[in-house]
Amino acid sequence: MDKFDRKILSLLTENARMAVASIAREVNLSRSAVSERIKGLEERGIIKGYHARLGRPQGVVRAYFALCYHVRQCEQYAESLRAVPEIKLCYTISGETDMLVYVEAESMERLDAIRHIIEHTPHIKTVRTHMILGEVINTLS
Repeated sequence: MDKFDRKILSLLTENARMAVASIAREVNLSRSAVSERIKGLEERGIIKGYHARLGRPQGVVRAYFALCYHVRQCEQYAESLRAVPEIKLCYTISGETDMLVYVEAESMERLDAIRHIIEHTPHIKTVRTHMILGEVINTLS
């Protein structure tokens, strides 16, 4: 992968719908050369697809729940957490906390209800809530 491929990838990462002609102007190559490079990047699996970047709905309450539990069987907790549609991510982690759960709820009341569900799951020792106030860095979207 050379500097042209890296620049093409950078442009497509910013805007996956960018026209080949615009990319060609930016990287100073012909449209056919850019098309061939994009095709090659796709065939090599470097470009695996094109996706829409979605914004967060207004009014969504976001938080992380840090869970500590008595029995070390995270799979059993994961099964019960899958039943709650507002739970978007769930990580097992090292340290004092056993599991980190990311939640997007429609209101504080619903967030509190989800917390109540988790607190009353057997063998849960503690649940700490970490409210998300804002986003500073996001290299994933």
